[in-house]
Amino acid sequence: MWAVSTLTMLVLAGILPDFRLQSADGDSATTIAVTAAVGAGVFGVLSALAWPLLVRLLLLVPALVLGLLVFFLNGSLLLIALRLTPSGQSEAAPETAVIVAAVMSAVASATGAALAVRDDDAYRRRLYRLADRRRRGGPPCPSAPGTVFLQLDGVGHDVLAAAVRKGLMPTVAGWLGEAPRPDSGPATRPTHRLTPWRTDWSSQTGASQLGILHGSNHDVPAFRWYEKDSRAVMVCNRPADAVELQRRAVERTGDGGLLTADGASRGNLFSGGADEQALVLSIATRRRSRETRSRAGYFAYFSDPANAVRTALSFLAEVGREIAQSTRARLRKERPRVGRGGLYPFIRAFATVVERDVVVAAVMGDMLAGRTAVYADLVAYDEVAHHSGPLGRDTAQVLGRLDRALALIETVAEHAPRPYRIVVLSDHGQSPGETFRARYGLTLADLVRAGCGLPVPRRAERTHSGAEARAAVRAALHRPVEEGGDQHRPAGRRSEPIVLASGNLGLISFPDVAHRMTKEEIDARHPALLPTLANHPGIGFLLVRSERHGGVVLGAYGVETPLDRLDEDPGPLAAFGPGAADAVRRTHSFPHTADIMVNSFHDPADGEVLAFEEQIGSHGGLGGAQNRAFLLSPLALSAPVEDGEVLSGAEHVHRVLRRWLHESHGPQVPLEPAPEERAA
Repeated sequence: MWAVSTLTMLVLAGILPDFRLQSADGDSATTIAVTAAVGAGVFGVLSALAWPLLVRLLLLVPALVLGLLVFFLNGSLLLIALRLTPSGQSEAAPETAVIVAAVMSAVASATGAALAVRDDDAYRRRLYRLADRRRRGGPPCPSAPGTVFLQLDGVGHDVLAAAVRKGLMPTVAGWLGEAPRPDSGPATRPTHRLTPWRTDWSSQTGASQLGILHGSNHDVPAFRWYEKDSRAVMVCNRPADAVELQRRAVERTGDGGLLTADGASRGNLFSGGADEQALVLSIATRRRSRETRSRAGYFAYFSDPANAVRTALSFLAEVGREIAQSTRARLRKERPRVGRGGLYPFIRAFATVVERDVVVAAVMGDMLAGRTAVYADLVAYDEVAHHSGPLGRDTAQVLGRLDRALALIETVAEHAPRPYRIVVLSDHGQSPGETFRARYGLTLADLVRAGCGLPVPRRAERTHSGAEARAAVRAALHRPVEEGGDQHRPAGRRSEPIVLASGNLGLISFPDVAHRMTKEEIDARHPALLPTLANHPGIGFLLVRSERHGGVVLGAYGVETPLDRLDEDPGPLAAFGPGAADAVRRTHSFPHTADIMVNSFHDPADGEVLAFEEQIGSHGGLGGAQNRAFLLSPLALSAPVEDGEVLSGAEHVHRVLRRWLHESHGPQVPLEPAPEERAA
């Protein structure tokens, strides 16, 4: 690598006008070569010694900023190296030093990777050395198989199956025996099985991952919701709230989680009870060593300057790719479409490059260390699909890169100190469709305000939906059909409703009422609200509490179906397929379910929903592909469910994964009892 760096420095010195390795009077070729060699050597030593310290000092810097600082840190080290050369005549402009350092690191990294690929024996020896280094000083590695759970965030069952058919994911295709593998010729016998599983009503990462890792997602009605007892909005990806949700789950189950026995949690919202945690949101608020440990994955990865530069270059390339793709979508006037400007290109690049690289590196390290159970979340597809849609060229590229990550992990498993079984799963899918606002010109919050007789923005007043809502309020209150001011506002000063959105699921709460309001109470306060919402073409159904029936599902044209009659008469839930009634009944039982739960319209013909957020690929409620996740498991493990049985709900998935850990004869993980057994 030193020779490659020396040659790279000489080439760059001949190309870049602000970078020279000789004095103003000129030097011999030998002197220049020696200067380059010394400069490259000093730069390498400084990178090896100073870089890890610099990265550790920057652990408190947001990871997104750290990625951008990579170039400037590398450039600073090169300037120091040039000053330390014997000739003392080497120099470079600061901006040129950044370019030279980046190119040198990238070339060295690429050359090392190429040599490793060309020499399988050398690559294998390097992996064994890494494994020995990881295990040194620790207990002997068990011979029983370990298990790696890889979560492809937001990748639905049908999306994965289609990607396999199209050749986008050759690694997965090889596991399923459905396509030739690039490195193995004709297709071999399958090693894995693909099983769909049905999500809960709250089809989003917070509810699904909490249920999968901790065995309970009870009382998680959405991605965000209002809790009347604490007068606070809970958000699944807010660190303090993730801590509280994990505490509640552990308290309910009486168990630490799926990963309590020699486990590692990487890139997740929750720890799963693992001792080894990195990039885990639920420990991000802890102080001192705990906080540092939560970001240890970034240090472990970026402490290698070659990794840092390679990821930084890929980061910038992804930013450019997103700008080009969004510009093309605008020029072609593609529909549906949402705004993708501002910081979004950088957020996408972080999710698809930085997070992926760091998490995959952490998983590889766990395997080389011989850990028993690893659970990692790769969020790349979910982030891109929200803004580009779940189907198309943008997301196809992401699926291909995720497949390459799976192939790399599979390769590392071959050199790990113990055998590994790789399980791939998703937490939910994504359903396509334009936004509620794009189709109707107003948000759900605007419609709720109009239905309550509250002032709404002028843009909403001019829409057909807004006009209908105001007319409904006037008719319900027996007011004359006249415009003007607040004359239609209900009498009395009351708190305005809180309207929250989680994909195509909306939640409406009245904060001045301490309990969950009933349909009768809502009608008495706002007689036009429920009819306005239920009859709106963009809304599929409502769930409200009822004094008479306990709970009812409301649909258009006055349809009102009690929860205990949904099996015989699904009413508005008919379009949402099997399992919808059970999901709605379960959510109704939660203590913090909103006063009004609103699910958007769903078209079974094309699978479209209408997101209440600015997303053209959404999840969080019922309808379409978002509720159909997947579980890809080795045939060496028992079948997830018996033939004819449906794998339904994140808690059910948790029990399956615990059973598999038990089967692997690693840690003696107790099987999680079924809910009815716990109740007994």
